[in-house]
Amino acid sequence: MAFFGKRGRKGGHESAAIDAGPAAGVDAEARSQSAEGFTQSDPRVVEIFGLGNSGVSEIVTLDTAYSVPAIWAANVFLADTMASLPMKVYQKNKDGTRGVASDHPVLDLLNHAANDETDAFEHRRGFWLDFFGPGRGLSFIEGGRGAPSNLWPIEPARCRVTRNLGRRRYHYDDYGRAVIYGAPDVIDLSFMPTADRLGSRSPIFAHAPTIGLALAVKKYGAKFFDNGGVPPFVIQGPMTTPGGIARSSEQLSAAVVKAARNGDLGISMPDGHTITSIGIDPEKMQMVDVQRFLIEDIARIYGIPPVFLQDLTHGTFTNTEQQDLFLVKHSISRHANAFEKQANLKLFGRGNREFYVEHDLDGLMRGDLVSRAEAFAKMINSSQITPNETRRINNRPDLPGGDRLLAQGAMVPADGMAAAVAPGADGDTDKGSEND
Repeated sequence: MAFFGKRGRKGGHESAAIDAGPAAGVDAEARSQSAEGFTQSDPRVVEIFGLGNSGVSEIVTLDTAYSVPAIWAANVFLADTMASLPMKVYQKNKDGTRGVASDHPVLDLLNHAANDETDAFEHRRGFWLDFFGPGRGLSFIEGGRGAPSNLWPIEPARCRVTRNLGRRRYHYDDYGRAVIYGAPDVIDLSFMPTADRLGSRSPIFAHAPTIGLALAVKKYGAKFFDNGGVPPFVIQGPMTTPGGIARSSEQLSAAVVKAARNGDLGISMPDGHTITSIGIDPEKMQMVDVQRFLIEDIARIYGIPPVFLQDLTHGTFTNTEQQDLFLVKHSISRHANAFEKQANLKLFGRGNREFYVEHDLDGLMRGDLVSRAEAFAKMINSSQITPNETRRINNRPDLPGGDRLLAQGAMVPADGMAAAVAPGADGDTDKGSEND
């Protein structure tokens, strides 16, 4: 993250990036009271988020949470999907129509390159990974509203948000240099804001008990199979001296482990000795069922159908297609709408009524080839779209005369039906009577 120095705004407003000195905004007391003051991989983050007495035996951090396959899949899938959505800048015309502003600088920032170092996809993917992981996505807008020149990432773990005279301030520790950003110059999206609207709740840390259970199950399974699938056991036999018991235990344990590693079907036992298992095997403790339930729980946390976490336990051809629609309508669209609101406010300003940005969700709703062809045919026949517009959607060149709206020739307005079916309208009505 580069330091941008002071940048004044028109009208005498305060600068968006203020050099506050090496210690301002990042004092030790503030860091000890703020979750953002610690790196998310710090084990103390459990205590920071009030989870010290939650009963979770496994320490939940971003790094440990990402080791759970369902958490990893949810974050990567959602972040990559949101980052890959095309964004368009529209301009409202005086007659109420709208058109794509293809030469607006914001369009280039959102779809091509966020800055000289980062392309748009990488920048937006990092934004959404912060949103679905730590729970807050932040981007600094360099250049001012209406004509921004760059978008730069702000790490949530190094940013502290305060309120001064009713205005939010973003205190950013730029690797040793403290910088304060004004709220109008920061795109700020929280997964779930706190009551004071300054903090944010992470879906990972807010559900630490669930993720801790997933970590415990994963760790138990790893230990179980690392031991060749042999649970802990007790050796019973006639040995009475401490030395004999210890030697018998060591030798028999080594024999069991060796047999499991080599795939042997049996081992020899001294006379009078027996083995009694004291562990719980995965089948009895329903470890597989617990893991499957945890996938469903994690899907609930992120508001996505389990099929997108590669869980097809209850998936059928019909309901899987419906889950695809659910994803776009109730998950992707709400996050897209929240980002659009922030981008429109921060990139164009509060008083702007001319330009606005939108995600293009058509790519997620494409469906199969037959369904797409039928949908385009119906829209063309009902004068909703021109043939060339459908060709552009499919990345095909325009055709001469393809920009005109078409309609079925057999269809007439309802108020003109009387004239169309009136006697003599086709010149053959009387002939029919004569034949009779």
